[in-house]
Amino acid sequence: MDTMGRHVIAELWGCNVEKLNNMDLIEQVFVDAALKAGAEVREVAFHKFAPHGVSGVVIISESHLTIHSFPEHGYASIDVYTCGDLDPHLASNYIAQELHSTSSEVIEVPRGMGPVQPKKVAVEANQT
Repeated sequence: MDTMGRHVIAELWGCNVEKLNNMDLIEQVFVDAALKAGAEVREVAFHKFAPHGVSGVVIISESHLTIHSFPEHGYASIDVYTCGDLDPHLASNYIAQELHSTSSEVIEVPRGMGPVQPKKVAVEANQT
């Protein structure tokens, strides 16, 4: 293993507004994303804000997945941090697909192995 962990930070734009405001749906998407990446889910906590927006976390044995949604802007900020041999991109890509993101910017930060050196992963227009 080259790092102690991999931290993917994703900016998701053009997301489906209704999905971004649906706490139950977002919670299920995040649990499913963790499982698709091969993670073991430990705890789940999500909160719906008034009048709109959702924040939440899925704690996994290998670290965490989080979201802050801004339906009024069609935007979500997510991060997926995994330790061990899991690929955090499996989870982040699934989340972007399920929220119908039309464009995204993604960086990966290797964790625990010296100076922080983020790697730009992608700037893309997604096909929904």
